[in-house]
Formats: sequence, C-alpha cells, structure tokens
Amino acid sequence: MPVEPAPRPGAACNTLHVGDNLDVLPRLPAGSVDVVYADPPYNTGNDFAYADRFRDDSHADPYAGRHAAWTAMMRPRLVAVHEVLARHGAVFVSIDDNEVAHLRLLMDEVFGEANFLAQVVVNLNPKGRQLGRGFATSHEYVLAYARHLPDCLVDGTSAEAVDEADFPLTAPDGRRFRYLPLRNTNKKFNPVSTPTLHYPLHGDPVTGRVSVAEFDGSRELTPVFGDGRPAVWRWSRPRVEERPDDLECRVIRGRAGERADIFQRDWLHRDGGRRKKLRTIWLAEEIGSTDTAVAELKALVGHVFESPKPTGLVRRILSTLPDDVVVLDPFAGSGTTGHAVALANAADGGTRRCISINSAEPTREGSNARLAGLDTVADITRARLAAVAEQVGGGLDVVG
Repeated sequence: MPVEPAPRPGAACNTLHVGDNLDVLPRLPAGSVDVVYADPPYNTGNDFAYADRFRDDSHADPYAGRHAAWTAMMRPRLVAVHEVLARHGAVFVSIDDNEVAHLRLLMDEVFGEANFLAQVVVNLNPKGRQLGRGFATSHEYVLAYARHLPDCLVDGTSAEAVDEADFPLTAPDGRRFRYLPLRNTNKKFNPVSTPTLHYPLHGDPVTGRVSVAEFDGSRELTPVFGDGRPAVWRWSRPRVEERPDDLECRVIRGRAGERADIFQRDWLHRDGGRRKKLRTIWLAEEIGSTDTAVAELKALVGHVFESPKPTGLVRRILSTLPDDVVVLDPFAGSGTTGHAVALANAADGGTRRCISINSAEPTREGSNARLAGLDTVADITRARLAAVAEQVGGGLDVVG
C-alpha cells in the first residue's frame, strides 16, 4: 500500500484528503501526527449529511444493535488513529450522551485506561435543546487520551484561563498581583515529610522586608498552620535569596490574634506569561456555541452543514499544545479544524499543519448544500478550507 509523505516544511497549513478515513489513515506515516481532533457521527438516528445512523439487526434489542454497530464502525478507525499518533501525541473526540459511555470504554480499550486525560463537558447549546423528551440538554463531551501519558505534549493549562480579577492589587510600577501565603497550606507537607523546607526566615512587618538573614528591625519567623502546628515554606532558602523582592512580611489576624507572616507577591504577568489549569467544563461564552459555529460557516460558504463545531473549541485544544504541531481530523465535516488551525497560526505566527479527511458521500437531495452546488460532504470541507485560505491565509492542498 502506498504511503503518503509527511507534510513538507513550508507546505500549505491545510491538506484535505478525499476518501473514507479507514482507507486514508493507513496511508499516513506511523507516528507522524501530534494531535487528533475527531467529531464522529453521534449515532442519534438523525439524517445528517453523513451517515449518522448505525444499526445491527442481529440483536434482539434494537438499541443494543445500534450501539454495537456504531462501536464496530469506530473501533478500527480509533486503532488507525492510534497508529498515526506520535508517542507524545493525544486524541480529543467529541461525543454526546448517545455514545459517550461506549466511546469511553472503547478508548480505554484502544488507548489504555492509564492514558486517560479528561472527560470535558462542553456547553455548546446554552439555551438547551427544547425538542424531544426529558431535560433541555445544553452540553456535549470531549474525551481526551494520550498516546503514552509520560511523554504527552498536552499542557492542561492555558493563558486564557487566567482571570485578571484574581489579581486585585497594583504595585507602584503598575503591575497587578495578589498575595499568596509563603507557607504551604497542604498539611501533607510538614516538617516530618519535608524537613528541608522548615527553616526560619526574618521579616519586618513595618517595611515588609524579608531575608534569610537577620537584619535590624526583623523578627524570626517559622511557618505554622492556622492551629499553631509547625508547617513548611513553599520556597527553599536559595529561592528566597534569588527573589526577596517578591516576598513581603505582613501582619495578619489568626486564631490566636495578630501575628506576622510572610507572603509571596504573585504577579499576573510573569515568566513570559501566566498559565492556569483548564477546568473540565468549557462554556459557550469561552469557546463559542453551535449558533456561533453556524454563523462562522455561513460567513464563508453559507448554511450548508448541520451542527458544525465552533472554531473556538478546537482552538482551546490547540492552546494546550506547541504552535508547530501536526493536527489530524479524520471526520472533517465542515472543516472546522482546518479553519481553527489557520486562525491560530494567523494569531500567533505558529506553523501548525492540519490534515483533514472527509468522504465523497453525497449530500442530501434538496439540502442547502446540494442547492449550493456542493454535491458531496467533501465538497463542503473543500469549499470552506478554500475560503479560509483566501481570507485567513495558509493555503490548501487537496489529495484525491
């Protein structure tokens, strides 16, 4: 079987392969992809532009048959994704309640339970779906797994997760900061478990000065918990000596009355940019919604695809990775992933590349896509990525 070459340096940031992903994936070099974002059929029973209904009539229970057929469709594709992922790579898969339980078990099987990263709740429909029975569902999921967790490139922090309101104080030079106790508040860390971090410091609550050595006006301070038991500092002596200006001695009111303690000035902007752990609930106001996704697509090629994903969802995933990753989308749909990659590169000067795969399955007769002259779902992807190349840049190569 012929092997597709790896993306060339300087090649277009977007490449579209037209064909069944189960045929295309084995042609990609093993280990050549850093991250996969997949938005497979949700098995809802609705008539989407691609087949979104799977059924195995050999089962007496029609629901069991439907789930079994969907799982049988997904397993070889996830195995193929596993093969093309680099050892340091990761895969993110969108899904809803119809198959999330089966997908979680399937990904445990293919990628290994030990490589589970997160199950993220994504608030794509803030108003909630009003049709159907039961509750007004306002969320979907993204399941994230590493190829090999110890080597995984994913950094579960992001600069966008930092809230400036958490830094209410302003230094004379205009920098924003907050106070954090230099004492480690976790009681698992104490003079018995971490003896090297239990040592005296010297501070003056009048001037705020802190030093490892005694000075005029200073008092000796050792770390204690609120109940008076001995604690430990978060910083070592050498670090205190390197960054004394980031520490301040202050008077606080504790259980036993006023006492002096030492605090770190924690700066909003430091060390090339602050990052914070992403939560596992992603709100529409942060990443966009189905409505904003429809508007994004409509602005480029019209309303030609049902329930596209917002580019903000994919850009949130990209924010956890280096800016030169190779991205793969084996269920490219309307081309959201390639669009997001081009936007991210334009925003930060990155060199990310995206490989999108979509089949030449016909669009429905009478659908908006067919009326717009887009005869296959791959035509939708191609039209969007071509418009992205023209408006955002990055170029487009089409294979097949």
